[in-house]
Amino acid sequence: MTFDPAAAAPPGSGIFGLPHSEAEARVVLVPVPFEATTSYGGGTARGPEAILAASRQVDLYDVETGRPYQAGIHLIAPPDEIARIGREARALAAPVIAAGGVIPGRADLERAAAEVDRACERVNAWVEERVAGLLERGKRVGVVGGDHSVALGAIAAQARRRPGLGLLHLDAHADLRPAFEGFTYSHASVLRNVAERLPEISRIVQVGLRDLSEEEADYAEASGGRIVQHADPALARARLEGSPWTAQVRRILDPLPRDVYVTFDVDGLDPTLCPHTGTPVPGGLSFHEATYLLGAVVGSGRRIVGFDLVEVAPGPDGGEWDGNVGARLLYKLIGWMLKAG
Repeated sequence: MTFDPAAAAPPGSGIFGLPHSEAEARVVLVPVPFEATTSYGGGTARGPEAILAASRQVDLYDVETGRPYQAGIHLIAPPDEIARIGREARALAAPVIAAGGVIPGRADLERAAAEVDRACERVNAWVEERVAGLLERGKRVGVVGGDHSVALGAIAAQARRRPGLGLLHLDAHADLRPAFEGFTYSHASVLRNVAERLPEISRIVQVGLRDLSEEEADYAEASGGRIVQHADPALARARLEGSPWTAQVRRILDPLPRDVYVTFDVDGLDPTLCPHTGTPVPGGLSFHEATYLLGAVVGSGRRIVGFDLVEVAPGPDGGEWDGNVGARLLYKLIGWMLKAG
């Protein structure tokens, strides 16, 4: 049967209603339905499922990037074990989070945090192995979370293949905390782990920050320019004072090398776009500001070599808005990644 991109997606079809197998697809998406250390809201483990459901309503012709679907896009099925590990780790983490972190002298909390870290290590090892294998086969790869901790394995696989890789990080939070609440692999520590465990990453540019600790700001300042932060209030003030977004984007991209990996936490957006994400914060980028930034990476002569999209959480009442926004961001990320060749 001939595929009709203008037809309604059939029930049970693949991501964006597409029929491509993993072998046929140039772009392979790795869903990671895992959240263990989320300390405020929850539900990001259901992000991949919500994005898949909403993706079938996305028109396949994109006015900016053309026809990404023609390259072939496939969302793999994660092993049931990943979701099981996530549920068990979430239960283990709950008393630690309720106590405000590991308390000295509480051996039970120390044991629980250590077990959660081991669970995160297993998930990130699976993600790294899966992404590395796909890259070896010539695929373009995106990861769909899950909480932000799942990005570490994907970034590691890309960085080890491309030493000198730059990281463009869109987020309300810096995620530079050391072992937040006692969890080494906390969602709030993922960029700290990247900075300290992956010397192949040459530059980390953070955009949209508006909720970070003084320690995180000091850590970035002490990095010698390896970590560059663009706080959301400063970006907003510049816009209000007449500085065009185009000029700000040029300044944001300037430190990045040719090859760029995008790690996109949806709480970097205005929370009206992602109200059920784990840790929403007022302010943030509009949808168009964020997608303009992605397009400008490619327009500047750089390449998006891979990405992750994390912290999408559907509403507790089954609302589809978060998944809808997530699916459209996902298609934009794929489109701009392919545009760069």
